[in-house]
Amino acid sequence: MHPARKGELAFNYKSNMATKLRLQRHGRKKQAYYYIVAADSRAPRDGRFIERVGDYNPNTNPATINIDLQKAVNWLDNGAIPTDTVRAILSYKGAMMLHHLHGGVRKGAMTQEQADAKFEAWQNEKANKVQSKRDTLADKRAAVDAERFKAETAVKEAKAAAIAAKNVVVEEAPAEEAPVSEPEISDAPEAESNAPETTEA
Repeated sequence: MHPARKGELAFNYKSNMATKLRLQRHGRKKQAYYYIVAADSRAPRDGRFIERVGDYNPNTNPATINIDLQKAVNWLDNGAIPTDTVRAILSYKGAMMLHHLHGGVRKGAMTQEQADAKFEAWQNEKANKVQSKRDTLADKRAAVDAERFKAETAVKEAKAAAIAAKNVVVEEAPAEEAPVSEPEISDAPEAESNAPETTEA
């Protein structure tokens, strides 16, 4: 093959290479968190990347997601392909919807102002849903803490009652031993009464 032709094919291959938006793993065992990056699809998962778009921490509830929407949407508009997990994350944060609205503006289906209004309404609705979930989790956590405190209080009260009952039994024990010494005192006069009789004999 002609060298120029070979170089041209190589150039076309590189220019058409697929760019992916995907997760790059960081953190320690069982405590992983991820960077959301734009990378060449041929690069290793945790290898070199072109640009960092955000990060994702699944160890919190709800999961912590930080996304630079402008960068993410620019990559989507330029043909970057997200993985399934990243697509779900971008959809959750609104990047996929914003990308969809940009497509509508480019096609003339809506104006930029209409697209911005729709996205703002979506953001408000999403924020309300997230806040509602956080409030529900906080209420459940408070209820669990209250039940735990109630159970611990009951255990402490039971232990205190058992200790008090044991102390009462120990204090009553000497009062029961007192009558035992009475028969010994009653025998003394009999010994004295028998003494004169032996003297007279």
